Amino acid sequence: MVTLPALLLPILLSAVIVFVVSSIIHMALPWHKNDFPKVPDEARFRAAVGPLAIPPGEYMVPRCNSMAEMKAPEFKEKMTQGPVMIMTVMPNGMPGMSRALGLWFVYLVVVSIFAAYVASHGLGPDAPYLKVFQLVGASAFMGYALALWQGVIWYHGAARRAFLSTVDGLIYACFAAGTFGWLWPR
Repeated sequence: MVTLPALLLPILLSAVIVFVVSSIIHMALPWHKNDFPKVPDEARFRAAVGPLAIPPGEYMVPRCNSMAEMKAPEFKEKMTQGPVMIMTVMPNGMPGMSRALGLWFVYLVVVSIFAAYVASHGLGPDAPYLKVFQLVGASAFMGYALALWQGVIWYHGAARRAFLSTVDGLIYACFAAGTFGWLWPR
């Protein structure tokens, strides 16, 4: 068995490499530029919603408080009339990238730690490169991509965005797996 401390270098280096790859994908490639389309008549929407001063958070409209209320004719009418939406309200102002990038890097390290954990229990020292690639790649892919589809299934999220992010996750997993295969203890 290989210990996690012995995998510290591939854990950290794979996170750095995936961080760079994800930056290139999101800054240089065009496939995410239409992930969030504009609301029709944005000015009117902003004028109607802005005065409500909705605090940052996630909301559902309409929203019932119980299963009994969900069955009530009044709630069913609200659902029929619409609008029906799930929305994320962010703080006003330009978003700060440093906090998001820092949290993204922490997330990448966490995925690498779990992939290392799985591989360390399934492979010994001197494991062949392709076996390391296979186990780390599958584990990392699960961490990068599979949960994206819950939003599509349950909350009508954009399947195109989830698909493209799944492709991103496959690319990230391959780079992480390649890093582990290269640096696996021999």
